[in-house]
Amino acid sequence: MLPADLRTAEAEALQALQAALAAGSGGRWTVEFRFEGLRLMPVVLRLLEGLIAERPGVRLLFPDAGATALARRDAPALAEHIGSFSDQRRRQQEEPSSGVLLLVGASQAEYELVEAVCGRHSDAVVLVNPALEDAAVGIGSVARQRRRGFLAGWRAAYALLPKADRALRCAYPGEWELYRLDHDGFRLAGSFEQKPDAEQQDLALSGREEAGLGSNLRALGQMIEDLQN
Repeated sequence: MLPADLRTAEAEALQALQAALAAGSGGRWTVEFRFEGLRLMPVVLRLLEGLIAERPGVRLLFPDAGATALARRDAPALAEHIGSFSDQRRRQQEEPSSGVLLLVGASQAEYELVEAVCGRHSDAVVLVNPALEDAAVGIGSVARQRRRGFLAGWRAAYALLPKADRALRCAYPGEWELYRLDHDGFRLAGSFEQKPDAEQQDLALSGREEAGLGSNLRALGQMIEDLQN
């Protein structure tokens, strides 16, 4: 079922992320809230606050000094848990770091830095609303290796991705769920072990997949009947 509001979604995300982190150390996870116009800063600060009780070593990291300063200003009680990607990389110069890391809004421009931070971190890393995927799209062999390697190792702890006529939701350890927007609200249209691509979503929403299965079964029955006669 889709959450009724953002705060419910945040509670779901926290619960799912805690379950994912409990599954083992060193995991690579993603948390995504893809609402148009969403102010992400308050969301990630509340997520950090929710994790601290069980994960006192957790750190919330931002791509630049400006966002880091803004987060520390908005949540002074959490300031010691807040830093930047570059801050974390400097901490790792002497020895690998530990404790859960939440990296917010990592983009293509920070790809090498994020990869380096993860390479020197012995505990779990969580990407919140990342935009690293496009860095692996291209013709060159380096881009393909990145996609198969570093980027391919991340799993969804939580995702809520609404669009005009549909919504995707995933909450660890559950499957990906696709919802169709009908005249009276959202209805579950299908579940998937992996995140469905656009074609899989369109098939599930249109019902062609089920229709195709029925046609195939009817054709198989007709073939058996013809062989028996």
